[in-house]
Amino acid sequence: MTSTAAYAAAAGIPLIKSPSLRVPKKVDLPPDIHPLPDSVTPYFVYPFTLEPHVLTLESSRRSTIAAHTAKREDYLRQREQEKERRKKEALRRIAPGFEPQAVLVPSHKYSNSMDSGLSPPGVGGSGGGTGHHQRSRSVMDDLVESLAALDAAKSAPPPSQALSPPAFPPPPPPVNQRLT
Repeated sequence: MTSTAAYAAAAGIPLIKSPSLRVPKKVDLPPDIHPLPDSVTPYFVYPFTLEPHVLTLESSRRSTIAAHTAKREDYLRQREQEKERRKKEALRRIAPGFEPQAVLVPSHKYSNSMDSGLSPPGVGGSGGGTGHHQRSRSVMDDLVESLAALDAAKSAPPPSQALSPPAFPPPPPPVNQRLT
C-alpha cells in the first residue's frame, strides 16, 4: 500500500508515447531446444599440456631477473668499494698511515744519511746480528740529522771555479746587418 501511495501523485499525469519507440515482439522458443544443465563445471576441461610451457617460461624469467639483480648488486658494491678506496687514498696522501676505523700509525721513512750506522734495523750497519735491541729513531733525531747535514754542506768550501764547467754557455756575438 505504501508503494501505491508513493506513486499516487504521478497516476494522474498523462504519458506521451514517442512514435519512434515500439514494443518488441515476444520470442517463441522452439519445442526441441536443449535445456541448460544445473552445473556447467563438467563442460570446462583444463588442458594440462600448456602447464610445462608456462612453468618453463616463468622459471627462466625468474632466473634471468635473479641474475640481473645479482649483477646490479655486485656492480653497486664494487662502486662503493672503489669510492671508499679512493677516499682512503686521498686521506693517506694527506696523513700517511691513516685508517678511519683504527688508530693513526705513521709509516716510517728512513732518510739517506752519510752515517752507515743509522740504517734501518735489520738492513745492515751496527747491531745487525748481535742480538742487541736497537732503539727506534724518533722524528726529532731525523730532524737533527738532516739539519746537521745541511750545515755541513754549507760550511764545506766551494769547489774551485777553474775545475767546474760554466753553468750556461756564453751568448753568441751580436751580428751587425743592415736592411736595405
